[in-house]
Amino acid sequence: MARRRTALTIAGSDSSGGAGIQADIKTMMANGVYAMSAITALTAQNTTGVAGIFEVSPGFLRQQLDCIFTDIFPDAVKIGMVSDIALIEVIADTLAEYQAQKIVVDPVMVSTSGSRLLKEDAVQALAGKLLPLAAVVTPNIPEAEILADMVIRSREEMEQAAEYIGVKYHCSVLVKGGHAVQDANDFLWQDGTGIWFTAERIDNPNTHGTGCTLSSAIASNLAKGMALREAVEQAKEYLVKALGAMLDLGKGSGPLDHGV
Repeated sequence: MARRRTALTIAGSDSSGGAGIQADIKTMMANGVYAMSAITALTAQNTTGVAGIFEVSPGFLRQQLDCIFTDIFPDAVKIGMVSDIALIEVIADTLAEYQAQKIVVDPVMVSTSGSRLLKEDAVQALAGKLLPLAAVVTPNIPEAEILADMVIRSREEMEQAAEYIGVKYHCSVLVKGGHAVQDANDFLWQDGTGIWFTAERIDNPNTHGTGCTLSSAIASNLAKGMALREAVEQAKEYLVKALGAMLDLGKGSGPLDHGV
């Protein structure tokens, strides 16, 4: 009997179920891996915005991670919302200690509804401690602009930002084109070379949790043994289907249909 592949998400909880831990677990299960979670924060949020954030303590986050790694060692790890320096340090130290592999970092800084989720002083800690551990980092354009300290308005500038981040932090980088550049094409920089992934742009205003979903799908595919390029390609296909299902819930930017 083949061993079931496993993936761990380290992220915040979304009470409305569309993003964060909830989206990650749904995505991982839909993509055929067993999902585990270490929660960094509870959020009170829905499709219209984030009303409150309650962070867990660094000690409790460490307990969660220890329990996971000493029992069901994950084949891949996805890191999402982490808004505090102490929590970032716990994650970095623990993953290094257990020699975790196939780490996907989604540098969550701003929610789909525009709410800032990452404290200013935590940006440098996240970049300096977590990005060097990553197999791939998946910033959207606003996040890539912060990490690369540049404005991105074109495909060429997406390529420049990806290379800058990749060289500086010694990781592969997938810059997602859905925000400022008007298409659904993403650029992957890996080992000094780049490749574009093209996709049909779906006219769906409900995009809550798209970043969480894509990064979790990539982690799932890496856990199953795919090479990075194939993992990204398959993850994008899954995301297109989840968007194309045209689920319509809530008064704001609603969630995707993760069960496609």
